[in-house]
Parts: sequence; C-alpha cells; structure tokens
Amino acid sequence: MKIPETANRTAELLATEKQYCSHGDTVHYLEPPKIFTSCEGSYLYDEAGTPYLDLQMWYSAASFGYKNQRLNEALKRQLDRLPQLACQYLHAEKVEAAARIARYCEERFGVQGRVHFNVGGSQAIEDSLKIVRNFTGKNLMFAFMGGYHGRTLGASAITSSYRYRRRYGHFGDRGQFVFYPYCYRCIYEKEPETCGIYCQQEFAKLFDNEYYGVWDPKAEVSEFGAFYIEAVQGTGGYVIPPREYFKRLKETCDKRHILIVDDEIQMGFYRTGKLWAIENYGITPDIIVFGKALTNGLNPLSGLWAREELLAPEIFPPGSTHSTFSSNTLGTAVALETLKMMEEEDYGRQVNEKGAWFLEGLRELQRRHPGEIGQVDGLGLALRIEVCAGDGFTPDRALTDRIFAEGLKGELESHGRRYGLVLDVGGYYKNVFTVAPSFTITREEISLAIDLLDQLFRACKH
Repeated sequence: MKIPETANRTAELLATEKQYCSHGDTVHYLEPPKIFTSCEGSYLYDEAGTPYLDLQMWYSAASFGYKNQRLNEALKRQLDRLPQLACQYLHAEKVEAAARIARYCEERFGVQGRVHFNVGGSQAIEDSLKIVRNFTGKNLMFAFMGGYHGRTLGASAITSSYRYRRRYGHFGDRGQFVFYPYCYRCIYEKEPETCGIYCQQEFAKLFDNEYYGVWDPKAEVSEFGAFYIEAVQGTGGYVIPPREYFKRLKETCDKRHILIVDDEIQMGFYRTGKLWAIENYGITPDIIVFGKALTNGLNPLSGLWAREELLAPEIFPPGSTHSTFSSNTLGTAVALETLKMMEEEDYGRQVNEKGAWFLEGLRELQRRHPGEIGQVDGLGLALRIEVCAGDGFTPDRALTDRIFAEGLKGELESHGRRYGLVLDVGGYYKNVFTVAPSFTITREEISLAIDLLDQLFRACKH
C-alpha cells in the first residue's frame, strides 16, 4: 500500500503528465500508466518499494540485467574521460566495437564485411534501406506479415501493421508482405509435419511467370531489392519457424538476386542462445541490423553489418547517411564492454540452459491451464505463451489484457512477500505473452515467475 507521501507524488506526476506530455512517443497500455522509481537485476520497483519481476526487460534492451555493474562502470569511465565527440571524428571505442562485430560475422559466416552505427533500431533499418537501394537500384522490398521493423516512415513501410501507416498518407514504397511460417496458426491450415514448408513453396511460385507481378523472366530481374526478415518474430509474438524454412527462402532469393536483410534488433546478442538468431537456421544474410542489448539500454546505439561489396567506401561513400549522435562515445564505450563481456562468458550455454528450464516450467503451467494456454514455445530465452479462450486455440485478448493489468498491480504474493509481474503482450491477435527475461535471471526467479503466472491465470480466467 502506498504511503501518503508517495501516493500524493504519484498523483501529481500523473496529472502533470496528462497535461503536458505527448502520448505519441509512448503507449499508455494502462490507465493510469504505471510509474517505477528504481531497478536492479531482474526487478523494477514502484514508489512503495514493491519488486516487479520483469519478464520483458525493456523489449530485450536490458538483457544483461538492470544496473549491470560492469556496464554501468564502463559508462561512468567514459563520462569522465570522453563524454562527447562529433561523429566526424574517430575514437577508439567506435573502431574497436565495429572491428569486433565484423570479426564475429567473419568467423561465423566466412564473409568479410563492415559495421555502420546509428542511434535507434528504426534509424539502422533506414540506413539498411539506403544500402539496399544504393546497391541494387531497387526501392521495393519483401517483408513478412507479423514483422516489425520500426515506426519511422521508411521502417513503417516494411512493418506489416497498417495502423502504423494509416494516418500518414500514401506509402509508394510499401513492402509486399508474405505469410510468415506461423505453424501453430497456419494460414493454409497445413500440418508442419507434412506440409513440406508449403508457405515457402507459395512464395517461390511468385517467380514462375511475369503475371504474378514480381519477376520479368525475359530480363531475369525482379523489382524487389531485398527481403527483410526476423529469424524469430518479435512484436509478432516470438513466432519460431521450422529450422529448414530460411534455407529454402534464401535459395529462392539468391536465385532471383534479392538480398536478405536480417533484423536482429530484438533477438541479437544471445537472446536465442546464439549471437545472432539467424545462426540457428544456417544461412548467411547480406545485412544484419542490430541494437537494443548492445548497450544494455544504457545509451542509444544501433547499427548494421553488411557484406564488403555493399558497404565498401567506394560503394557507400562518406555522408551517405548521418545522425548527430550515431556512434556516440557513451554508447560505443558500453557496447565495447558488452562485447568483451560476451567474449568472456559463455552466454550461449547460459541462455540455452536457462531457456530450457524456463520452457519446462511453462509447459507445466500449460498442463495446469490447458484451455487458457494453447501453446508455449521458445528458442533460448525468447519464449512465448499463447493465451486462449478455454478451448486451447481461440485467441483471447481480453484474458491476456486482464493478466497483464493484474500483474502490474503489485498485489501478488509468494513466500510471504508481495510482488508484481511485468509482462509484454504481442502476437497477431494480441494474445501472446512474449517472455524475454534477463540473462542473469536465476532458477529461483524462474520458479517465482511460474508461480506468479499461475496465480494470474487462476485469478483472471473466470
């Protein structure tokens, strides 16, 4: 229960926010919005000091835990040494971070490339669009239904949700959206064991003749420059495709001279147990876009890796893109420390072991609530819970919203202590809890998460 002083402060802040803050730069999922005052490890804390176990960690931005001491210290050192520098100049942290990422990609894919920095994920997507257009001369892109790549105008054009574009006029370069292999809710009503990757077969058929609108067989050219993919869909609900799907897709794209741009903004840096999620599928993309966990959310920094022939200076010269704060010194200092930390600790093993433990807990939760949990699945610590309307399949957004809101009340109890639970809702029908806990989460905290989820399903499903 809030003490009078904190209750008064909360009321004052909410009244001020309501009068002066734009709602366009954030999303009010609850009314009133939740206010947090501190964080540490896997927890956020409200004004009364109640701990909220966070199972989304700022959309994977804080993968290494809130207030990670090592990363915080790297930021403080840079703040005292070189906190500001125009991006027209070089500093060591930028060069070293870029070189490390480029070498990682060369080790994994056997391909030489370069790294290009920006500030946010959408901005890095914008840069990748420029690289694709510059290299191919094409301004049209394929992308997946259920895909999310950001909300700038260019990124919105290849993000499948029409609601992000609706108020902003005509998008002449809007992506052509292709069905994602969402096997649990297959659009073709096929079974994954027997379908032969039917959805990929249907995509490949688009190139059979000129009358399907994407291919000129006489000139052997398409008007599409790239296919934007997420190896595991983020906002789409952490949908995990069959392991052979992307190999088939890349064969089609290579044959038609279409680049593969891999959006790793949510899944990169070991969220799926690999440095890049696409490594789970055995293909080499032409461009990888990254962000979020690179700085553990401490300072905005994003970027991309691209093959040498796409990003060489004679191909993509100075000034091709620009952001005042791209490769900023605070961001690159934390990024470099994050990369060093990933070299020193076996995050692949840790994430896979914790993910397997967590997934088994979710399967037990599903056994307790078979009508309300239609599917659980996961890859590393990217986990999903499909919430259903008592029949194990029909999406139940209302139940999902109730559970989400109840968790944020901070009134759950476990082992004599009060808790809240921070969840994130995604999926095509807004009925999926996308679970992305901190890599530092303990087995005890995973058990607590299952206990709190069990309480929420029991309390909210009737």
